[in-house]
Amino acid sequence: MSAEDSEKAYSSFPRDSDIPEYLGERDVNRRTAERFGVFAPVMEKLFDYGVEARGVERVLENERDPKLLWNNLFMWWSVNCVLTTVPIGALAQAIFTLSFGDACATILCFGALGAAFTSGIATLGPKTGLRTMVIVRFSSGYIGGIIYSIFNILTQLGFATTCVILGGQTLAAVRPDTLSLEGGVAIVAVLSVIPCFVGYELLHRYERYVWAPIFLVMLFLWGLGGKAGYHVTAQKALEDPAGRFLAGDVLSFGGIVFGSFTGWAPVAADYNCKLPVDTSAWAVFLMTFFGLYIPICFASILGAALMTITNPEYVAAYEDGSMGGLIAQVLTPWGGFGKFLLVVLALSVIANNMVNTYSTGISIQALGRPFAAVPRIFWTLIGFIAYTIAGIIGREHFSVILSNFLSILSYWTAFFMIITLEEHFIFRRKSGILGGYNLDDWDSPSKLPVGIAGILAGACGVAGAVVGMAEVWYIGPVGVLAGNPEFGGDLGFELAGAFAGVTYPLLRWLEIRLMGR
Repeated sequence: MSAEDSEKAYSSFPRDSDIPEYLGERDVNRRTAERFGVFAPVMEKLFDYGVEARGVERVLENERDPKLLWNNLFMWWSVNCVLTTVPIGALAQAIFTLSFGDACATILCFGALGAAFTSGIATLGPKTGLRTMVIVRFSSGYIGGIIYSIFNILTQLGFATTCVILGGQTLAAVRPDTLSLEGGVAIVAVLSVIPCFVGYELLHRYERYVWAPIFLVMLFLWGLGGKAGYHVTAQKALEDPAGRFLAGDVLSFGGIVFGSFTGWAPVAADYNCKLPVDTSAWAVFLMTFFGLYIPICFASILGAALMTITNPEYVAAYEDGSMGGLIAQVLTPWGGFGKFLLVVLALSVIANNMVNTYSTGISIQALGRPFAAVPRIFWTLIGFIAYTIAGIIGREHFSVILSNFLSILSYWTAFFMIITLEEHFIFRRKSGILGGYNLDDWDSPSKLPVGIAGILAGACGVAGAVVGMAEVWYIGPVGVLAGNPEFGGDLGFELAGAFAGVTYPLLRWLEIRLMGR
């Protein structure tokens, strides 16, 4: 497709002023298919068979569905009540030598902070009818939106990689003699992409119900772990003494927990942008908050609890097969039924990975006009190929990938959320300088903010992360002061958010005064 064709295709996206009456699904499909030139007949046929036609474009106010409100709770519960959430809690003892009590306190406190910010971003979906990576254009401009979309693509592919690795590990643990780890990774990846090919409606329908059986299986895990013997003081002797060293451990693990919640912020509005514009913001906030907070805390604390089992067979299972191996050992007393539950848990990651896969396609479309002119389903398949290859390559290094990925993830999501929410509450209020959003401008670079303020504030956020971070490969000058000098304490997301939060309002005010938008 030429640049001229993509410009024409992109400019054909409808606006509220263009469509005074409700369009049926068939009309939307036909209008969307027309953007794809010679491929239009094929695309229209796919859309009529149930593949979602809509991509990154705005959901108009006469196309919203009020029946989807409760999905904010059930969808996020299903997405996070999965196998991949359990190892987060295990990192507290495996890497940071925290006791069970301190691990739980860190999960609950940092989790509440992360869930609150993410839920705030979710409230913008019904207000705008836009996907999250398009909403960010109203604070950071068109170029800033491209930068954040790149960050988000890497984020969703990182989440997807951890999903397929852990799911593959667990499937391989069921039949270690006949199923390789690579085969397990491939199975999980393929099963994840099929619903995403169809799109938004099937994804919501699946997520509405799948949380219930997985939640039941996790209750079984709690009970079987108790039968094996929890020893909640087992790691106490290994924990650093109270003071600077312990504070550094808590901060570093807290950054991982925060990242496990805020990793959903860049896609939080993607899954409620079809709700009516007058939907209560508090209803969306609370449903999203509890849909995130309860299952993530529940499953993460389960992971921390399983690490307190001191039985040598269980310890060896974790050392040999990471969390997948440990869970397989926990279910061993139930024999064949235990293996069945292990398969159910392994496949639970599909609920999580569907969101990663779907939003990867949306974020690639948000990169710009040529990308938006390509059907979402094509980018979904590209993302599937990328994370499947990454999962097979990194299959032996799950814990290292998870800990490093979630730490770094918390840095950029912190300043992204701060900038987006400050734009909304300071500048886009009816009583604010700009007096609201002109939503028809979402695809018009010349009418969107220039983006200098958002990009510079984001750069300040990066600077805050650099001076505060504490990773295996680098410790910032502030991070080294927050904990053991050898390992430091991770203050990356706190300083990233603070630096961006202080600089953005001033820079944005200057941008509006000088540029007028």
